[in-house]
Amino acid sequence: MVSNKNAMSSSVLFLAALLLLSCSSMSSAARWLEEEYPPHPAVPELPKHEEPPHPVVPELPKHEEPPHPAVVPEVPKHEEPPHPVVPELPKPEVPHAAVPELPKPELPPHPAVPELPKHEEPPHPVVPELPKHEEPPHPVVPELPKHEEPPHPVVPELPKHEEPPHPVVPELPKHEEPPHPVVPELPKHEEPPHPVVPELPKPEVPEHELPPKPESHYPEVPTAKP
Repeated sequence: MVSNKNAMSSSVLFLAALLLLSCSSMSSAARWLEEEYPPHPAVPELPKHEEPPHPVVPELPKHEEPPHPAVVPEVPKHEEPPHPVVPELPKPEVPHAAVPELPKPELPPHPAVPELPKHEEPPHPVVPELPKHEEPPHPVVPELPKHEEPPHPVVPELPKHEEPPHPVVPELPKHEEPPHPVVPELPKHEEPPHPVVPELPKPEVPEHELPPKPESHYPEVPTAKP
């Protein structure tokens, strides 16, 4: 506790010394600025420019349109000639040809498929139940005493520093950049043709190394020969 108090007091003293140094440096910089730059001269106000009055534009006379005719004569309707009557033509009667009935083909009887014996699965083995694992009780952790922090030291308020007026900086002339040099195009690099890789022969697997075919419960169907 004593070491913590000593560290806190030393840190407070160090911060106060830094604040005093910064205040002294800022005040000296302000004095130097006041001595270096004189106050701004008073600029007289320019007289306002009075604009001449706007000229008066005379009104143009309104254009009078001629009156519209009140009655529009009707156009006579055009009468169309009557449509000629077209007589109906008699429909020719076409006799239907008699189609003989074809005999039904007799299909051969389906071959009898023998029933396959059912496959009996072996009974599942009985798995014994394992005994439950009992966990040990959790140890009781004692509560730690609360750490009381020391009161924070009171830091006095520093006086506000009044900043001097900013000096007027004249505008610098714009720098004209030189034109970019023209870079000639480089010739395209032609890639060499890719070499032809010969195909490797596939290794032949002997018949005795092939896996056996799975057994099927259905009879084999002979393949049709072309």
